[in-house]
Amino acid sequence: MVKRTISVALALGLSLAAAACSGGQATVEPSRAPAPSASVPAPSSGSPVDAPVLGGGTYVARAKTATLLVDRHPFEAGPVQWRFPAKNAFGQQVSFLVTDAHRSASGDPWVQIQLGAKPNEATAWVPQDEVTLAKIHDKVVVDLSQRILRRYHDGKLVDRFSVGVGQPQWPTTPGHYFVWAKVPQASPFGPYGVYALGLSGFSTVLTDWPGGGRMAIHGTANPSDRGQEVSHGCVRVYNPDMLKLKDLPMGTPVTIQR
Repeated sequence: MVKRTISVALALGLSLAAAACSGGQATVEPSRAPAPSASVPAPSSGSPVDAPVLGGGTYVARAKTATLLVDRHPFEAGPVQWRFPAKNAFGQQVSFLVTDAHRSASGDPWVQIQLGAKPNEATAWVPQDEVTLAKIHDKVVVDLSQRILRRYHDGKLVDRFSVGVGQPQWPTTPGHYFVWAKVPQASPFGPYGVYALGLSGFSTVLTDWPGGGRMAIHGTANPSDRGQEVSHGCVRVYNPDMLKLKDLPMGTPVTIQR
């Protein structure tokens, strides 16, 4: 889990040492977010049209502006709208995972994105012309019962690692997430190893910690962490294995399953 700091390179090494895998961007609760300005037009109401918007595969969306004006229900009258930041706490452009796509009754294409804010797996809709879409070819699956991390590329298994997971009192939270931040570390022997991938999901136990307890996949210099319940909810990957995950693109889907 990841916390805001003044240095991207030292972010996890400094902040997470105090917060034990906690932190992240200031989360935006849909019900509490500020309303859009009156000059922003509301999307067309009406039922979505079951027409193809995207081809097959997994997509991510990157905002064309500093903030996204997103909607809870763009196909209903009087949609709930709020502004959402396009960058994470480290100043990195977020690649939001696309979870659905439809055309409005007027034919305008919309995409549904996972936000990386509480509650876990929270989604919203945005007009397709306000984002840049890209197909993504990687996927990570963490099996908590086997304590195994698997990486797939174009559906093929390319890496398989034994990993450490959350202790019983601080379990790793299952769910469908994405890579929300990529944070290099100052020392491979620090608490977060050579590298950390901040995730879009949060611990359901460490809710009172700074940033709400954002989870991460991060390195460890201790080979004995592999296959053990040792963390506060993060997934610990032995440093030599973690180096093989550094090239995962922002937005890569990460499934954590029991």
